[in-house]
Formats: sequence, C-alpha cells, structure tokens
Amino acid sequence: MDKCKAKTQRRERRKTGIRKRVQGTPQKPRLSVYRSQKHIYAQIIDDLEGCTMAAASTVQAKLTKGCGMDAAKQVGVDIAAKAKNCGVASVSFDRNGFKYHGRVKALAEAARKSGLKF
Repeated sequence: MDKCKAKTQRRERRKTGIRKRVQGTPQKPRLSVYRSQKHIYAQIIDDLEGCTMAAASTVQAKLTKGCGMDAAKQVGVDIAAKAKNCGVASVSFDRNGFKYHGRVKALAEAARKSGLKF
C-alpha cells in the first residue's frame, strides 16, 4: 500500500470517529478546519440545515508568505469576526482528523482570543 494513501485513510478513519460526536446546530454550529500543504481553511457549518454559515482561508486572505503559523492565526481571527457577523458566539470544534497542534492549534487559539467559545 502506498504510504501517502495509508496516511490519508488513517486520517479519514479518525475523522469519522470525530464526526460521530461533533454535530453543528443553529445555536452551536461546527467549526471545521482543513489543512493542506499550502493552505488552511475554516468553515462554520450548520449540519441540520446543511449549509455553511461562514468561511475563511489563506486563499481568501491572499496572504503572500504562505501558510505558516501567522497565516493560521489570521484565518482564526477572520473566522471569529465572520461568526460574530452571523450572530454565532459558541461553536463545536472539528479538527477533521488532524492532530491538535501546529497550524490547527494556532487557528483555534486565535479564534478563541477573538471571542469564539468552544
């Protein structure tokens, strides 16, 4: 089995375990984070309606220095501001099978400092 494929399959298995426990509602939507090699993405999702309430990413922010820790922090601040505009104060954090460290942790802590509760 290809090493990359096995790694993706392990992440998908972790993701399904997390999604069994975490569900977004209109009162407390889900903050989903996806991390790629170049970018990081965050969405606030209402699973009952099946819609995305707000989204932010390093692609939208047009950050020129790539996607390091500083870029992840900026996305966290952006998603918190967009959540406030939608009237969302509290979210359920969905790390999407990724480990809670590095860029994912930086995004989450920046969102917390900007006023999101989770």
